[in-house]
Amino acid sequence: MTHTLPAAMEAIVACFSPRPEVAAIALGGSRTSARSDPASDYDVYVFIDSGISIEVRRHLAGRFDPHPEIGNSWFGSGDEWADGRSGVSIDQMYWDRTGFERDLRAVIEGHRPALGYSTAFWHTVRNAAPLHDRDGWFAELQSLAARPYPEELRRAIVAFNWPLLRTTRSSYRHQIELALDRDDPVSVQHRLTALLASVFDILFAVNRTLHPGEKRLLGHVERLEHGAHLAPRVRGLIWPSAGLDVDALTMIDILCDDLDATIRSNGLADVIDDQGDCI
Repeated sequence: MTHTLPAAMEAIVACFSPRPEVAAIALGGSRTSARSDPASDYDVYVFIDSGISIEVRRHLAGRFDPHPEIGNSWFGSGDEWADGRSGVSIDQMYWDRTGFERDLRAVIEGHRPALGYSTAFWHTVRNAAPLHDRDGWFAELQSLAARPYPEELRRAIVAFNWPLLRTTRSSYRHQIELALDRDDPVSVQHRLTALLASVFDILFAVNRTLHPGEKRLLGHVERLEHGAHLAPRVRGLIWPSAGLDVDALTMIDILCDDLDATIRSNGLADVIDDQGDCI
């Protein structure tokens, strides 16, 4: 770390680092980049071999926050609390290190894609700042994360996500069309979110850029070498008043046409042409 940690962060490291179940602690999110702002919380990744008791976690947070949220499980095991005196907000995530490493290697070495966010955890590890590393495991994980972007993964992400945009029978576009016909705006929103997740995943893959996560995505896209011009298309699809005066399906086609052109111009035409039987 190149800057002084707030007292709450120092307390986390002091409390958890001696514990045998804790393999590593790292700081991630915008606090490790130039994109943080006063409202940014501290994302703390605690890599464990076994669970830390709720009592230990509650006692730690209770030193700073009289009403901490301990044992949240909606997005994985985690705690959320704040230091009211300094204004520091803490988002602690507890990850089994064996499973985490297995999944990371499946992406980097096994070239495994996902529907959206394929390389987000890779991005997390590459950019995290280690605070505790009991046996050097996290340093080895960051060495793995420092590897160049594999061409096989790049192609796999495009091949996996592209058909579902609008070429398969269960494509997002087709599902949105049905939802519009049924006057089902909730379903439209749900499938539109999924479509954009795959669009972003493809764009970052085309650029050999690790997926930065779910925040500030348009800003990230606007800085890409290839496909930055798609950002206004996305805005127009989400907020029609900011785009063309056309319907949602037409906006989806405009966005996907531009994405197809970007894929083709970056040496991946065969990836999508080979899937013509999906149409």
